Amino acid sequence: MARAAKKKSAPAIIVFSRSRDIPFNRIHLSADNVREVDVEAGLDELTQDIDRREDLVQGLNVRAILDADGNETGDFETPAGGRRYRSVARLVETGRFPADGLVPCIVKKADAKTSAVDDSLAENTFRRALHPLDQFKAFKRMVDGGMTKAEVASAYFTTERYVDQRMALAKVSPVLHEAYAQNSMTLAQLEAFTANPHHERQEQVWEALQQSHYREPWRIRNILTETSVPVSDRRAAFVGIDAYMAAGGPVLPRYLFDDEENGWLDDVPLLDRLVAEKLKTIADEISAEGWKWITVDINLPYGHDHGLRSLGFTFADLTEEERAARQALRDEYERIEAEHEGADELPADIDQRLGEIEKQLEAFERRPAIYDPADIAIAGVFVSIDEDGTLAVDRGWVRPEDEPVESAEGGTPEAEAGSDTDGAAAPDVQRATITIDGQSAEPEEEEDTIKPLPEKLVIELTAHRTVALSDAVAANPHVAMTALLHRLVRDRFKQSTTGSTVRVSVQEVYFREQGIDLKDSPYAKSVAERHAGWKADLPTDADALWDWLHALDDTSRMALLAHCVSFGINALYERPNPFSGTGITEQGLQTRMAEADRLARVTGLDMAEAGFRPTAVNYLGRVPKIRILEAVREGAGDRMADLIADMKKAKMVEEAERLLADTGWLPEPLRLAGSDADQAVEPSADGDGGDEAALPDFLAGDDDEDAADDGASSEEPEHLVAAE
Repeated sequence: MARAAKKKSAPAIIVFSRSRDIPFNRIHLSADNVREVDVEAGLDELTQDIDRREDLVQGLNVRAILDADGNETGDFETPAGGRRYRSVARLVETGRFPADGLVPCIVKKADAKTSAVDDSLAENTFRRALHPLDQFKAFKRMVDGGMTKAEVASAYFTTERYVDQRMALAKVSPVLHEAYAQNSMTLAQLEAFTANPHHERQEQVWEALQQSHYREPWRIRNILTETSVPVSDRRAAFVGIDAYMAAGGPVLPRYLFDDEENGWLDDVPLLDRLVAEKLKTIADEISAEGWKWITVDINLPYGHDHGLRSLGFTFADLTEEERAARQALRDEYERIEAEHEGADELPADIDQRLGEIEKQLEAFERRPAIYDPADIAIAGVFVSIDEDGTLAVDRGWVRPEDEPVESAEGGTPEAEAGSDTDGAAAPDVQRATITIDGQSAEPEEEEDTIKPLPEKLVIELTAHRTVALSDAVAANPHVAMTALLHRLVRDRFKQSTTGSTVRVSVQEVYFREQGIDLKDSPYAKSVAERHAGWKADLPTDADALWDWLHALDDTSRMALLAHCVSFGINALYERPNPFSGTGITEQGLQTRMAEADRLARVTGLDMAEAGFRPTAVNYLGRVPKIRILEAVREGAGDRMADLIADMKKAKMVEEAERLLADTGWLPEPLRLAGSDADQAVEPSADGDGGDEAALPDFLAGDDDEDAADDGASSEEPEHLVAAE
C-alpha cells in the first residue's frame, strides 16, 4: 500500500490590530519614539494642515500602558505618530480641539511580536516620497475640481507661482510624462518642454533629442520656440501685444521657469506685416516734410550712413515762456542738489523729482531740428526701431549722387532751372521714395527691367519645393535607397572622424520662413498622412520595434526607409554667409540646389503636377506688376497679359491667379534648372490660354482684339537670384 502523502501545513493567518477612538488626554508621547532630531521642524505647517482639514489624514499608532501587574491602565503611549500628537496638542492649547476629544488610533495587540521601537522605526523608514509627477497631476486635479490656485498654494505652504509651474508641467504630453517617470529625462528638461503647449511638437522634439547628446534645457526651449518671437523682441514692443492679438495673432503661454521671459508670439509673418505697416504709415508722415528718399529697415546694417553727408541744422528759438520754464527747472535742480550735498543716499521722493526735471530739460534739448528746404530736397531719412522697440528716426543724410553740382557760371543746375520758370510755382513738397527692407513701398509702376525676387519670397517658395521633394522621395524607395547609399559612400571614403559606430542619421528640416499656405498644400498633407499611417503601426518598445521591422516584407521595408530618408531632404534657399562658421557657404548652397534638382529629375517631380498653384498669398501678391504680367504672358499668352495690363494691382492679382490656375506655370525657384521645366511655360494653342467664355465679364467680347498667338518669349528666363 502506498504511503499516504504528508499533508502540507497552511500558512498562519495574520490578524491586524484594531482601531479605536481614544480621548486625547489619555494618550502620551512614548519614550520609544525614534525621532529625536528636529522634532519641531515642520510642525507649524502640519498643524495648519490638520486645522484646515479639521481632521487627521492618518491616525496615531498607540500601545496600552500597563500597571505592575500587567493590566491596562486606560492610558496609552504613541511610539509612531509623534509629530501628529504634537500638532494635536498645539490645537488643544489654542482651543481648536478639546483636551478629551476623541482621536482615531490603531491600538497595538497585547501579544504583538514587535516592540514599540520597532514600530516607530518602521513608520519612519518604509515611507516613500511622492513622485513629483504625481504632485503635478494632483495639483491639476484639485484646481480642476474647484479649488483656486491660491487655496492650493495656501494648503501646501507654497506660492501661487509654484502651483502655476506644476500645473504647466502637468499639461506636458503624456509621452514626456512617461519618459520622466522612467528617468529618461530630468525635471529641468521637462520644464523646458512647457515652452510650447502643442503635444505633437513636444513629442517631435523629444524624439529628435533622443538621438543627440545635446539635451540641455536651454537648447530644448530654443528648438521649441525657434519659429516664434519672444514678447521681449523689439518688434513686439514696437507694435504692441494688444495690437498683435487684435489682429488674430496667437501667443504661446508665458514660460514660468524664467522670470525674464513672458511668452512668445507664434505668428511671425503677421508680426512682421504689422511692423511693416506701422513703419510705412510713419514713413508716409515723414515724407510730407519734403525729403527725397526714406529708407525703412528694422535692422539697419552697420555703417549704413558710410559715404553720406550729414546736413547741418538749427533748433527753433525758444519762446520767452519756454526760456523761463527751462531756467526755473535748472534753478530747482541746483537748489535740490545744494540742499542734499554730501548725502550718501537721496530720499526716494527727491530722487524721483530730480529724474522728472532731467527728462523735462532733455525735452528742451531734443526739440525738432530745422533744416534748409533746399537741403531737404536732396537728402533723406533713415527710419528704424531701437533695441527697446522705440521708433528711431535719423534725418538729414545726402547721398553722393544727390550732391548739387555747380555749373560753369557758378550756380547749381537746380537754381538755374528755377530761374527759367517765369514765376511758375514749384511743387511745395516732393514725393519721397520710400523703401522698406530694400523693397519699394510705393505702388509699382511699369519698368523695363525685372528685379530679382525678394529673398524672403525665394525662401518660402523653396520651402514648398522641399516638402514636395520630400514627398516625392518617400514615394520612390529606389531613389531614397540611392540617396542614402550616396551619403554612406561619401562618409565612408572621406577622412574618418570621431563619433559613434553608426553615424547615419536623418536630421529633419524645419522651416523658419514659410508661407501660410504651405501646411494646406497637397504635398504637405500627403507627408502628414503617410507619417500618421506609419506611426499608428510602429511599436514604441525598442525590442518590439526591431522584431516588427525584421518581419516586414521587402516592399514595406523599402517604403518605410524611403519615408524616413525623405525627412532629411533640404532644398531650402538660404542667404550664404562667407564670414563665419555659421550658416551655409555659397559653394554649399550651389551644391544643395544642384542635388535638389537631381532628386527632382530622378523622382519626376513637377511642382505643378504636385499641386502648386501661383496665388496672391504665395507669389502674385508679393511681386510687382511687371512680374505678374510676365507670368501671365508665359502661362496664358500675350493677349491675356495685354488685357490685364492696365488693371489696378489688386484686380490684376485676382485675374492672374484665375488665368494661371491650370496652366502649369511656376515661379523660377520652383522650376527644374537645366531642363524644359526651366523655360517659360508655353501658352495654349489658341494663344489666349483659355476659351473666350473664361474671360471676366468686363473683358469678354473684344472681338476686335488680335487673337493671333504671339507666343511666349523665347528668351531664357533670368537665373534665380535673391534680392539682397
